[in-house]
Amino acid sequence: MNLLNPVSTIMTPNPICVGENESLVAIDKLFKQHRIHHLPVIAEGKLTGIVSKSDFLFFRRGFLTDKEEKLEDEVRLNNYVAKDIMTTKLAKMEPDEKINVALEVFRENLFHAIPVVKDERIVGILTTFDIILQLANEGKASSEY
Repeated sequence: MNLLNPVSTIMTPNPICVGENESLVAIDKLFKQHRIHHLPVIAEGKLTGIVSKSDFLFFRRGFLTDKEEKLEDEVRLNNYVAKDIMTTKLAKMEPDEKINVALEVFRENLFHAIPVVKDERIVGILTTFDIILQLANEGKASSEY
């Protein structure tokens, strides 16, 4: 992988997104159905936050063991929405920014996903998994022009 290529070459284009008022029940289904860990949150077509699987699991307080806890969890999932648990202070990138810049953002901020935006609208998402997958497929990394 040439680290000087734009992030658009390895990002996941057109990611699944949710609205700010999407229920946590629906978010849970999306995480499970699509086997993803990050859901960008949009309002009026613009990125306003991101819900990570970590945010979601933290909200749920881990694993539930008895019926009472499961009932309480179900009530919470039905009464809270994406904007209640989303992260709003995001690193964002433009599609033409370089992969090496994304690596630096990941390293410095401990993020695992960076929304890729153009004119304030989400066009993709770059995750650490995208980078690992690209490296595994190519078997090498370089910084050559």
